[in-house]
Amino acid sequence: MRFLKDLKNKIFSDDIKEEKYELVDDPIFGKVAKAKAPDRWVRTTCGYCGVGCGMYVGVKDGKAVYSKGDPTHPVNFGTLCPKGLSEHKMVDAPSRAKGAYIRKNGALIQSSWDEAFKLTSNKFKEIQEKYGKGAVAVISTGQLLTEEFYSLGKFVQLGLQTNNYDGNTTLCMASAVMGYKQSFGSDGPTGCYEDLAKADVVMLVGANIADNHPILKLHLQQNRKNKKIIVVDPRKSKTAQMADIYLPIKPRSDLALMNGLCYIILEQGWEDEGFIKSRTNGFKEFKKHIMANYPPQEVANITGLDVKTLYEIARLYANANSATIAWTMGVNQSSIGTDTVSSINNLSLITGNLGREGASPFSITGQCNAMGTREFGFTSSIPGYRDFKNAKDRAEFASIIGVDKELIPTARGYAYPQIIEAIDRGEIKALWVVATNPLVSYPDQNRLRRVLKKLDLLVVQDSFLSDTAQIADVVFGAATWSEKEGCYTNSERRCNLAKKAKPNYKDTKSDFEIVKEFSKYFGVHDMLFKELNSPRDVFEEIKRVSYGRLCDYSGMSYELIEELGGMQWPCNKQNPKGTKRLYSDDMPCPTQDGKAKLLPLDWKPLSESVCEAFPLILNTGRTVEQFHTRTKTGTIGILEDLAPEAWIELNSADAKKLKVKSGDRITISGNRGKVEDVIVKVTQTNREGTCFVPFHFREQLINAITLPEFDEKSFEPNYKQCAVQLHSSAVPEGIKMEQQEISGILEMQKDSIKVEDSVNVKKALEESLKL
Repeated sequence: MRFLKDLKNKIFSDDIKEEKYELVDDPIFGKVAKAKAPDRWVRTTCGYCGVGCGMYVGVKDGKAVYSKGDPTHPVNFGTLCPKGLSEHKMVDAPSRAKGAYIRKNGALIQSSWDEAFKLTSNKFKEIQEKYGKGAVAVISTGQLLTEEFYSLGKFVQLGLQTNNYDGNTTLCMASAVMGYKQSFGSDGPTGCYEDLAKADVVMLVGANIADNHPILKLHLQQNRKNKKIIVVDPRKSKTAQMADIYLPIKPRSDLALMNGLCYIILEQGWEDEGFIKSRTNGFKEFKKHIMANYPPQEVANITGLDVKTLYEIARLYANANSATIAWTMGVNQSSIGTDTVSSINNLSLITGNLGREGASPFSITGQCNAMGTREFGFTSSIPGYRDFKNAKDRAEFASIIGVDKELIPTARGYAYPQIIEAIDRGEIKALWVVATNPLVSYPDQNRLRRVLKKLDLLVVQDSFLSDTAQIADVVFGAATWSEKEGCYTNSERRCNLAKKAKPNYKDTKSDFEIVKEFSKYFGVHDMLFKELNSPRDVFEEIKRVSYGRLCDYSGMSYELIEELGGMQWPCNKQNPKGTKRLYSDDMPCPTQDGKAKLLPLDWKPLSESVCEAFPLILNTGRTVEQFHTRTKTGTIGILEDLAPEAWIELNSADAKKLKVKSGDRITISGNRGKVEDVIVKVTQTNREGTCFVPFHFREQLINAITLPEFDEKSFEPNYKQCAVQLHSSAVPEGIKMEQQEISGILEMQKDSIKVEDSVNVKKALEESLKL
């Protein structure tokens, strides 16, 4: 017995190190690890995706040591995803920038802020004097605080006086922005998370929330007994697997599906005539267009869904007391993304699903503050959703902030892809990149890297020495989450407070401090920032700028935001605690007549079709364990262990042709490049002839292959579909398609397109006939 007792003591004292894992009582969370028991907890908001989870960061000896969900927060009820639970580990990552850097003799050398600001300001001035103000361009992010977005935009547009300014939100949310503007007269998600719980029918289109916004599953699973969940996605994702009805739609055919459902609803008389008459315009033209072009059999050909299923979905949606359609990147990241968003709005409008509990067309945002930059970032609009072209809007904004109205731009400058094109032409000579990493996230990487070499100056402002920072001439090392204070706005227009919990890392400065100090080198500080000494001061100016606008912040304060767990705009005297939904019966749309617009819109086929050389369609996306380009998550052990590299999901039939199994490694090639050494995952998740690869990983840089094709209205890239070939050691030349397969696929497309559509498809059809 003594032997067993000694053995037990040895096991628990030596092998498991009992003292290391000892727990102590904590006043907020009960039991926590003694070794890192915080000195204090700071209530804040997660800085990853657009869900906007409330959380606490635990601080010990000036270090962030714990991340815990806020059990009282209305967004996440105390839960966090893997990224949120490990967020504190990101703050002191070895990849953090330590301060300002200047490239000297080919290497980035840490320098003083004064030296970095002087070099950059002198070079900007020299370039602008020689080539014009627009020769300096800025690409921002979706990850700054709203106060920082506002300050950066104000300085770029009014201080540097260049309107060639955009954000990487164009790569994920621009189609939602433009789709909302087309339909309702303004940007702004119309619904809220509660609608996912309250709706009788929830349709998720191109939205894998189980991986990309997992906390939203909590809302979806509420009241589960009384709702139908429909998931529309070419890939049978984790979200699709929890659906009541899964629609395995052909890639990029969502717009045709929406038009087809509208056809059936109008044919069967299921539309809401009263709502259409009182709340919309354009119905006559819309109905004529739909009934002439999108009969069920035609839509079945385009989407790959059978006619019976189309009727069943239309019946369920139209006859629900309340129905919500939510979408993410599967809709937005498309060359017809804007019109697809508006087609979703059309379906909602003809059935009266707007402005009511459980009834909304609802975009789910990608990054933590993509909404903040949309509202006040000064990129695609003047802060407060004002129009560059509107003289009244320009004069009003100038008056509020006390500057000459002639300073306010009269038009939007170049969008993100247009900036890249202008660099290639030699028109833009200097680029300032803020908190984004185009050397992983932008499509057609080989071309991008050639283009960036043409710059006279590349400045990167980031908390991390990212891939893009590594090639910069100057780096402004920024503070990150938990090191600064301000607000994030989430997908449901909820303005949440993020608080400073610890000192800045090394010699970094907050993005607000960087912009404010940098402005002094251009002599514009007193004009733009004299009275703005803190983020709180900026927030007060934002309240004045937004007063009376749709995105009204005038009723908010930091204290009230924290007390309520966030506040949804518009928030003012009429709505002192915020507004859950837009465009209810007593809230007209911001259009000339106050009505929403029903728009006749057309589906277009893929421009890059399969052929013998490239027989599969590639889909790209995200995974729950990683974020964006892994600048934040790439050094966090638990996340890296869960998802250390990219993989390719292959249908078992395609894997058989390629003679590979799960765990093997293959090469992916396309018209623009190739990616080697990608691990195979054989699955039935993907339909035959398609494959999926996550985009986060520089080591398997899938954006070396993706298509540089952009929505002509939103400028958002078509990340989701391009033609590729796969090569294995067993079949190095790649998958070969039989003539019958090629002809069948292309003939199927031929049946569902108009004569004037898609030169590429017609060429492919001609080639198939020659085989």
